[in-house]
Amino acid sequence: MIPVHESAKGITFAVKVHPRARKNAITGIVGNALKLALTAPPVEGRANQAVIEFLAELFAIPRSSVTIASGDTSRNKIVRISGLGRAAVEERLSARQTG
Repeated sequence: MIPVHESAKGITFAVKVHPRARKNAITGIVGNALKLALTAPPVEGRANQAVIEFLAELFAIPRSSVTIASGDTSRNKIVRISGLGRAAVEERLSARQTG
């Protein structure tokens, strides 16, 4: 299980993005980060948008509740989820992790 941090602004956790993949999916864990494979290319913010859309769908929350807290131009990002509790985030992540 990856580390999940709770603050007044929401729940944060690390992701490592693999752009231009065959399909959007959680492909495992790398260090302390959730590894996401995304079909979007890493240009013009498309991969960041794909991260937001993928996680919003995963957690069944509006896209506006998912933000990139840091790492806009990096494969390693910190994602913030608002509107869900830590237990709900951990439960959904553990149910979807494959590695």
